[in-house]
Amino acid sequence: MTDTPKTDKIPQQVFDLYDEYCHGHLSRRGFFEGLGKYAVGGLTVSSLAACVLPDYSQMQTEPGEDDLYEETLVYPSPNGAGEMGGYFVRPDNVNGELPGIVVIHENRGLNPHIRDITRRVAKAGYVAFAPDALSPLGGYPGNDDDGRALQTQRDRNEMIEDFMAGAAFLRDHAAVNGKVGCVGFCFGGAVANMMAVRLPWLSAAVAYYGGWPTAEQAGYVAVPLQIHLAGLDERVNAGWPAYKAALDANDVEYEAYIYPGVQHGFNNDTTSRYNEAAATLAWSRTLDFFSRQLG
Repeated sequence: MTDTPKTDKIPQQVFDLYDEYCHGHLSRRGFFEGLGKYAVGGLTVSSLAACVLPDYSQMQTEPGEDDLYEETLVYPSPNGAGEMGGYFVRPDNVNGELPGIVVIHENRGLNPHIRDITRRVAKAGYVAFAPDALSPLGGYPGNDDDGRALQTQRDRNEMIEDFMAGAAFLRDHAAVNGKVGCVGFCFGGAVANMMAVRLPWLSAAVAYYGGWPTAEQAGYVAVPLQIHLAGLDERVNAGWPAYKAALDANDVEYEAYIYPGVQHGFNNDTTSRYNEAAATLAWSRTLDFFSRQLG
């Protein structure tokens, strides 16, 4: 992304357009037409698009790193798709069982960025497993546009069942000591919040800028919960005060952090929504939380 403008030179409306586009509320054509309104002062539509669209060359890890063992595993999801696939990564040459972490992708399937996150989790000393909600449809198709389109073909409740089945599969895996947490981003953050409601045996759940369960469902949260929110994310943050009040009313154990001045998706280092300071702090809090809750 060397020829793109600096993030602080991009109007907030461009980030808002991308948010609508990547959450399925705006077509690709509508996104590019919308960018045309802000292509002024030396900014072009192509440079604005290049700045906010993902660049997967920015990943922090690569497949096949020497210190990791990786494979694709198939597992049963009787209340969801029936059969699911996922990306399994653990530290290589480790004797004994480790805690497990389920990594839950955004609304476009198991793309390279989430695979990168999964490897980072394994490098931190966990058995990491990232189910692909698109596996019943052939898996992540190689680009986010088609991935989003495919994910809309799946029933949301069935996908939640798939991720919960993935957590149970990981818990029972021979490499795992029975302790399992989860971390999710955007759609995956909403799933992580729901897993905290529905899987009381989880050891921890971490949700990055995800949607909220109902106030009634907050009463069923029996899992230590950590929440990360972007200060500029009005869409997601609008539901936080009500859910916070419900968590407080039910004496739920949780931590919540709001990072001022950053965009929805600030942890995703493949787009210009990425904020290095906020992402580094949030990730350190995530790993510290897992260390405390999973041992």
